[in-house]
Amino acid sequence: MRTAVRLAGFAAGLALVFAAAWATGASVGPPPSTAAPASAMAHDEAAEEAGHAHDEGGAEVESGGLVATAAGYALVPQGTTFLPGAPAEFGFAITGSDGRPVTAFDVEHERELHLIVVRRDTAGFQHLHPVLGPDGIWRVPLVLPAGGVYRAYADFVPTGGPHLVLGTDLYVAGDFTPLPTVPSRVAQVDGYQVRLDGELVAGSPSQVFATITRDGAPVTDLEPYLGAFGHLVALRRSDLAYLHVHPDAATPAPTDRTGPAIAFVADVPTPGEYRLYLDFQHAGAVHTAEFTVATRGGS
Repeated sequence: MRTAVRLAGFAAGLALVFAAAWATGASVGPPPSTAAPASAMAHDEAAEEAGHAHDEGGAEVESGGLVATAAGYALVPQGTTFLPGAPAEFGFAITGSDGRPVTAFDVEHERELHLIVVRRDTAGFQHLHPVLGPDGIWRVPLVLPAGGVYRAYADFVPTGGPHLVLGTDLYVAGDFTPLPTVPSRVAQVDGYQVRLDGELVAGSPSQVFATITRDGAPVTDLEPYLGAFGHLVALRRSDLAYLHVHPDAATPAPTDRTGPAIAFVADVPTPGEYRLYLDFQHAGAVHTAEFTVATRGGS
């Protein structure tokens, strides 16, 4: 997926800090390169700074999950109301300018469409992969665990069209207690510890590093997941503007391994607080580490 957040190799100075950790790792295949394509990001004036996609004629397209329609395409849900904790199916169409469901999509990181669902207080993050039916409807099993309003982001490239991230709200009746978030750079998930190092500076490329350990030992055999060793979603806390990033590198072979550190270069658009969600795979299971990072303005 193209995005305004780019994955890259270590900077020379910071690489020395992680040399010992990397030395313990075993990596097969080519290392990540240092660039990634830009993503669509914004609808209103403030969100425009987050990034843009382009249509076939080169015109800028605003999306980034803040709108349900862009560039003639629309995200049309079949239903938006769910019961807390109850298994359900979420169905939706991506329609074109003629109002008909689009059925041709480019494959991006092994899928034609990636669906992100998160409650508007940034709790309950899910990264899902719906299946497109012959009727042009995408369907996916979905459980929304508690009451509140959730944001669903469809991240896709229609064949012949621009990369888009379109969004819609989903509603769950029930008690709602907002998630209290404080700046956090260390996540504990499923017995793993993930540490995030580096500073996010608005308006300029910023290097951050995720280092994964288990029981105090570096994890040196991270596995490919969806054609990459790491997937990162960033949400701007103020308006849930969306950025999605993957390594800009050759797709690793199924037997390739890396670790314990993953390096990123992030182009965050504005100062403020961001929620970061890192997906990684180890021992056949996918895990998601969550962080809350405050940015500062550029010089």
